[in-house]
Formats: sequence, structure tokens, C-alpha cells
Amino acid sequence: MKAASAARSILTTLHEVMASRTHAQAKLNQVVEVIGEALDSEVCTIYLLRDGMLELYATRGLNQASVHVTRLGVGEGLTGTIAQNIETLNLDEAATHPEFQYRPETGEEKFHSFAGVPIVRRERAIGVLTVQHVEPRKYEEVEIEALQTVAMVLAELINNAGLVDDEDIGGPAEARTGQERIEGLKLVKGLAIGQAVFHQPRVQIEQTVAEDTEAERERVYLAFDRMREQIDAMTGQAEFGTGGEHEQVLATYKMFAYDEGWSRRINEAIDSGLTAEAAIERVQQRTRMRMREISDPLLQDRMHDLEDLANRLIRIVSGQLGTAAQKGLAHDTILVAKNLGPAELLEYDKRRLKGVVLEEGSLTAHVVIVARAMGVPVVGRIRNVRGMVREGDEVLVDGDSGCVTLRPGQGVLSAFEARFARAKEKKAAYAKLRDIEPFTRDGERIEVMMNAGLRDDVGMLSMTGADGIGLYRTEFQFLVSAALPSRERQARLYRDVLDAAKGKKVIFRTVDIGGDKALPYLANEVGKEDENPAMGWRALRLALERKGLMKSQARALLEGCAGRELNVMFPMVSEPWEFDAAKKVFEEQLDFLRKRKHQLPSAIRYGVMLEVPSLAETLDQLLPRLSFISIGTNDLTQFLFAADRANPMLAERYDWLSPAILRFLDRVVKNCVGMPVDLGVCGEMGGRRLEALALIGLGIRRLSITPAAVGQIKELVRKVDTKEISEAMIGWLASPPENMREALQAWALERGIEVE
Repeated sequence: MKAASAARSILTTLHEVMASRTHAQAKLNQVVEVIGEALDSEVCTIYLLRDGMLELYATRGLNQASVHVTRLGVGEGLTGTIAQNIETLNLDEAATHPEFQYRPETGEEKFHSFAGVPIVRRERAIGVLTVQHVEPRKYEEVEIEALQTVAMVLAELINNAGLVDDEDIGGPAEARTGQERIEGLKLVKGLAIGQAVFHQPRVQIEQTVAEDTEAERERVYLAFDRMREQIDAMTGQAEFGTGGEHEQVLATYKMFAYDEGWSRRINEAIDSGLTAEAAIERVQQRTRMRMREISDPLLQDRMHDLEDLANRLIRIVSGQLGTAAQKGLAHDTILVAKNLGPAELLEYDKRRLKGVVLEEGSLTAHVVIVARAMGVPVVGRIRNVRGMVREGDEVLVDGDSGCVTLRPGQGVLSAFEARFARAKEKKAAYAKLRDIEPFTRDGERIEVMMNAGLRDDVGMLSMTGADGIGLYRTEFQFLVSAALPSRERQARLYRDVLDAAKGKKVIFRTVDIGGDKALPYLANEVGKEDENPAMGWRALRLALERKGLMKSQARALLEGCAGRELNVMFPMVSEPWEFDAAKKVFEEQLDFLRKRKHQLPSAIRYGVMLEVPSLAETLDQLLPRLSFISIGTNDLTQFLFAADRANPMLAERYDWLSPAILRFLDRVVKNCVGMPVDLGVCGEMGGRRLEALALIGLGIRRLSITPAAVGQIKELVRKVDTKEISEAMIGWLASPPENMREALQAWALERGIEVE
């Protein structure tokens, strides 16, 4: 039995059933008979979602007395599992499945084989279609495809007949108007209030059965042509170097776009009687089913490529193109999406975009890095949020606690607005310190610099009054690009950044990519995924191996900083020879430009990020060659404790104020005493008031932090007496208290220093 002919035979009969004047229950009774006969199954059953439960609505082969009596919760039994996971089950022996449940009123004990598919509408399962057979056997793939096709048509029938409650069809948000509080994963801190806007509005397939098969086929052909043009244009615009994994990735992506097998399966679905949209969706459902069966991560990634292309194709064929960014934001917005890429986030109007809520998302995702730089709070891992919220609903995002509140009541809204107002008041008070230099009470000048990574970030220098940019993350340009940025493009960015800084110091860190910031267009030389990405093939290790990348950036920095001071910093230096090798690349490019009479930087200062503990053991060798050191507390902490900072279970476990970290930092500070080297800290530790207080006590005189923290740290500095805090730190490090954090808090409060 061919899938297309089997499905077409069933759909032809179903079309007649749907067009008949009988009531909905009679239609469903006919449907189960038609499917059972076509698939030679003793049992065919339809469950529909009513009042949050899956209710047996029609059956062939089970006891008729169980109709409208047997009910299962979502996630309960095989049927509930299909609905919960929106997945297909195909079992030769149903009772062996761990979720199997026997309902005696149905009389199903004599049936062994079982297959079921979800009936889906608006991305939610509103029912389940199952078949059973006495003999143990797995249903053939063509039979499963026929069931999936029928399930799509049933969704339309069920909707038109009003057999499922509106709240079940549309998801809870269609009916729920009350407040709902959801816990998620805190990705970017901050508070935000706005109206929900979907990044990509849903494509609703309103018609599943085709009236003219050839017309539907022509629509798909045209959509394929347009999609392939888009892919060709994307690859044609790429500014690649020669060779590398990026070419393989795009080649695979393009291969899928031109894959005849994929287009053939869609054509077969159209042959079965489906519209173009429904045919693409049916093939996509099969892809999702296969993805769940694949354990190989590389193959899963390739299947994700096919899923992305299917989404692109269905939007083209339906005419529902574009994102909310392209339409523009009309009001303060909380963006709701399954996931986002960094470039997609940057398309939105920063004045209107207040927060982001993701169904997926991780602490190391590129979009999170960009959102943090933009100052946009993000909460992730909110499962089915797109089914719980409507466009226009008011949403509160609390990135500090990882909580999202939908449709808040007046009391909750007022309390949140009060918190928001207090945060704004503090921000306004800090803003008044913009032009005030941060001197301590005893006259010590503390440099308060900011971290940046985007061209627009530099504008925060004048807004915050920061002393300069202590860490410019050059990899952001690479992360948001579809291809390796050209040398000219890089140089233009560095020139623009210095122009915008208006004479203030900017420290450019060379690219820190690889590991958890892998780029699809750069190959991984070790040939496989790092088991420990943070300690793997990344940053300077990768750049030194890929001399073309390092040379290109060195030349771009030298050209972009022509006539001005260049401060360049190398990340993840483990031993002195790595610094020497990186500096040599710059010196070679400097010599190249000098011979060709190019304008050169007025001065070049070289520095390192101290984030790998081994470097601290060789500082005596390296210090004479350096102009500055920046301690990277984020990576340093995870390396010292062997604790992945991206792991939510470990994120709060190891304290920055532990004696282990403070003693390590104290040793580094002492090693630098008497050396002509500027020592500073860049990372989140320096942007927290209590931690900054400890750093000042250790002798750190330069902090580079997020722009949002500049004002509050300047305010803190003006309340501190460095001699007092230094003496206290000496005592605590010699004999650590039981809780260093509590001891430091008590010391600060006694002196009227707010630390929260």
C-alpha cells in the first residue's frame, strides 16, 4: 500500500463524510470505520480534549459503552503520552511500553499492536487518533503517514464542528484572562513591563483538503524556487576564507534545499489530497518524529536544518512572511519566541524592546550575550509560553528571579511598578554622578570602565561617565554575522568605536570564539565537539592555530587604530609563550604596514586576560613584557572551582567572596606591586557592590563592568576608605570568617555603605 494512495482513498471518503449533513458525532463514528477498514485494523479510536481531559469520542472495535465514559489525563497512558509530547507511537506490543495503562471498560485487553498520532491545531494536541490490532505487529511507515494525514483533516473537522472547547483549541491564552505566574531560567537580569508580541506569528493552516491537486503542486514548486533563491543569495553574499566547516554547514543546508527526496515526499502528500501548506506540515511532522529517534547530535543538527527550511517554505507558500521586527514595534514590547538568533534580536527597535521570553534558551546562547549587552532582560525555558499568552497581553519580566507574569492583576502590577520605579530612581541618582570622578574618601582614584561589544554600546560611555572601555569584545561582530567578517569591515568597526569613544581609552580583546561560542563557519580542528567547551579549543588557542583569522584581525586593528593608541588584549593566555606568539603576529603585520608606508597607531599597548590559573604561576616571567593585565573573574571562577558557570545547578554554589578566590586575587595583586603594569578586573564580579568593595580592599584600582553597573559602583567608591577596607581584608584573608560574605556585609552596614 503506497502512502499517497492509502491516504487519498481515506481522504476521498472523509471528504464525503465531512460534506454530509449528519451531526458531528455521526461523522466521527463514520471516520473510525473508514480508517479501520482502510488500514485493516480491528480498532480505530478518536480521543478529543475536553475540559483538560482526553475523552473517548468514537471507536470501532472497543466497547461502545465506553464512549464519552473513558477519560485520560494529558500524559496518562499511551494516548495521554502522545498528546503531551505531540509525538507518534508505533508499538507491536503495547503492554511493554512504560506508560501503558489498561482500562477494563474498553475491552481492549485482547489487542496487542498499537499506533497513535496526535491531532494538532495551533501547535497543541487537541486529540489523538489510534489504531489497534489483535496480532503483534508494527504498522508500516505508509500506514503511519496515512494516519498523520487523516489527523490533519480531523483537526479541521473538529474545529469547524466545535467539538473541542475554544480554550483547548487555541491554547490556554485564548480563554484565560486571569493572572498567571511562570518560573523559568534567568538569562539576563533586569525588570521589564510591556505587551506581548510574537517574534514570528503562527502560520495557521485553515484548509487541509485540496480542491485542485495540480494547483497546490504549482504553489509548492514556486515556493521551492523562491526558497532556493533565498538560500543561494545567502551563500553568495558570504565573505568566506577558503576551507573550513562553515562551507560544509552551508553546503549541507543548501543540499537540503535542493533535496529531491524532500520535495518528492511533499508531492506525495499533495497526491494524497492535501493542500500545499498541509503537505509541508505533514512531512515536517515526520521529520520531528525522526528527530526524536536520533541520538547522534550531528544528525540531530542536520534534521534541525531541515526543520528550519520547512518553516521557511511553509511561510513562503502561505504568504505569511517576515517577523515582528520588520513590521515595527508600536509600543513597549515583551518579545515572545521559541528561540532567537543574535542577529534577529538586533533587528528590533531598542527603544521599544523591553524584555524577551523564550520557550528554549540557555545561559551560553549567543542571543543571551547580545541581550545582556543591550540591557534587555531575558527569561528562558518557559515551556509552551506561545500557547499561554496572546498578542497584546501585558507581561512582566523579572530577569532577577527568572519569573514571568502574564496578565498581572492590579496588585501585582502596582508592586512590580513600585520595584521598577525604585530601580529607575536609583538609576537616576547614579546618572547624576556621570561627570563626577570616582575618588574614595581617602583620595584614591578608581578607574571605573565599562564592557562593550556592539557599536551602539559605545554611546553608553557618555551616558554613564565611564572612564573608557576596559573590555571591547570583538567577537560580537563575528557572532552576529552569517560569514567571517572581512578585514575591511573589522577595521571600519574599530575605527568607528574609537571615534565614538572621543579620546577615552578602549581595550580591544581579540576574538574569544570556539567552545560555547562556536561559529558555524569556522571548523573545529579537533574534529568533534569539546566535552568541556569552556576548557577546550577556543579563544587564543583557536586564533593561534588559525593564523589567517589572527592575521586578519591584527591587521584590521592596526589599520582601524591608525593615528591613535591601540590597546590590545589576548584572552585565555595559559603560558607566556602564547602571549609571545600572539604579539608576534601583530608585530609582523605592523612591519608589513610600515614597509608600505601605511599610517600606524601612535602607540601599541599589549595586555592579557588572566583567567586561566596557570598564568598566575608564571607572572614573574610575563610581567616585564606587558602593559596591562585584566583579571577575567567569570572564567577564572569556574576554572578554580572546576564548576561550569553555565550549569544552573552550580551557578549559585560557589561564591565570588570565598577565601579561595580572594586569596588567589590577593596573590596576583602582590605579584604586580612595583611593576609598571596596570592591573584591573573585568567581569560581573566588579559590577556587584559588595564584591567591588572586596576588590578595592585587595588593591584593585581598575574595574571594567557592564554599563548598567557604572553609576552604582561610582557611588560606592565615593563612600569607601581604602585604608580601612584594606586592613579588614588583610585580617579576613589571614583568618577567614565562617561566612566571608556576611562579614563583609556587616562591615559595610556599620559604615552606612549600601551593598545591595
